[in-house]
Amino acid sequence: FEPLRHYAEVHLLLKPLKRDSGVVFKTGCKEDLLDKNWQRLILTHLYEKTHIGVLTGSPITDMEITLVSGRAHAKHTEGGDFRQATYRAVRQGLRSANSVLLEPVYEFTLEVPTENIGRAMMDIQRMSGSFNPPETVGDSSVINGTAPVSTMYDYSRDVMQYTHGKGKLMCALKGYEPCHNADEVIADIGYDCDADTDNPCDSVFCSHGAGYNVKWNEIKSHMHLPSALSTPKSDYVPSISKTEFSKCKDKDNLFALDKELMQIFEQTYGPIKNRSANQNHFTFTQKAESKNENKKYKSSRPARYDGTEYLLVDGYNVIFAWDSFKELSKDNIEGARNMLINILCNYQGYKKCEVILVFDAYKVKGSSREVEKVNNINIVYTKEAETADMYIEKVSHKLAKNNKVRVVTSDALEQLIILGNGALRVSSREFLYEIQQAEEDIRTIISETH
Repeated sequence: FEPLRHYAEVHLLLKPLKRDSGVVFKTGCKEDLLDKNWQRLILTHLYEKTHIGVLTGSPITDMEITLVSGRAHAKHTEGGDFRQATYRAVRQGLRSANSVLLEPVYEFTLEVPTENIGRAMMDIQRMSGSFNPPETVGDSSVINGTAPVSTMYDYSRDVMQYTHGKGKLMCALKGYEPCHNADEVIADIGYDCDADTDNPCDSVFCSHGAGYNVKWNEIKSHMHLPSALSTPKSDYVPSISKTEFSKCKDKDNLFALDKELMQIFEQTYGPIKNRSANQNHFTFTQKAESKNENKKYKSSRPARYDGTEYLLVDGYNVIFAWDSFKELSKDNIEGARNMLINILCNYQGYKKCEVILVFDAYKVKGSSREVEKVNNINIVYTKEAETADMYIEKVSHKLAKNNKVRVVTSDALEQLIILGNGALRVSSREFLYEIQQAEEDIRTIISETH
């Protein structure tokens, strides 16, 4: 719902439930996407109204409606905007789905003289009912079954007539079942959901300073948030691709991969020019495995770092690379972030290096870069249209001129660029080993002091 100077976007997921379950409302939206207060308001709007279907305008039932995503604007969103967006989201979902018309059904017990059992069974079939095999009790037969209320509501009068007052019919409402003559009922009622101005199925968008109506079947091409029915993509989480780094089990393999990355870099961008002594930022220190090894990857002197040691961490890359974080992030991405922050605070206190933790927020429209300091580490949330990779590339290039810079990421392309900037790369898996070793050293120090 986006008329001029108003904005609210609501994404609902509609699922069928078992018969006679009623309508269930719940939220599955993360607070990273939509503030909890807005989520409560949307649920309030879902509960406050009897939502009607698109076939005959009858109330809906046996459905689970889940809030999966949404967005508000800090300046232009008001409470009434979410009411309109919520109502329209329900209607658009119903219009897009294959609705089923239900009708009330009786559960009945019919007792008639045995000579009238044939007539009774023919009548039940004519009323689109179903029944179990008759049971004979003395001179009478008993039939148990179900039938639509619309066809059986006055059948007791017929039973009294053809049994001469000897028959009995007992009915109780069982629930709702698919309508036996849905097409006929829909045609008789003649409800037009697209012409119902009190319950619109369409949405309102804004362009060039004016609101305009978008039909329900064209909304997907206009909405700002990704569809919940498409491949799940978090607004904050970049896709993590498989790399060769997961195959590296020790430092020897990691070193060999560094040389491979350097070869790829030089093949793509040309050879790296020789730097003066005060410009060398990194060097390979492993001994040559063979005499024929290419000498251009060797240095006769160790790297010199005149400034501070920096550690740049691609937050979501680490979260989705460590098994302990990966499981937690499925249910609570904020909890995974906080756990990583706590771990890095301990690591910084032990290593005494400058830690910069970077999280993506590049898909959040209108967001600006935010930097906060938690305990002793710096946390950066990138601005709109800026990924964590872009920020790390820029900062590593600037810092690596006079400082030792290490970057934690398992993104292959990112590591290639980092090497070109003069920084050192550490895969997320290798960094996990460092964290575990640091925690073990901290425990040893604590035990020795006590």
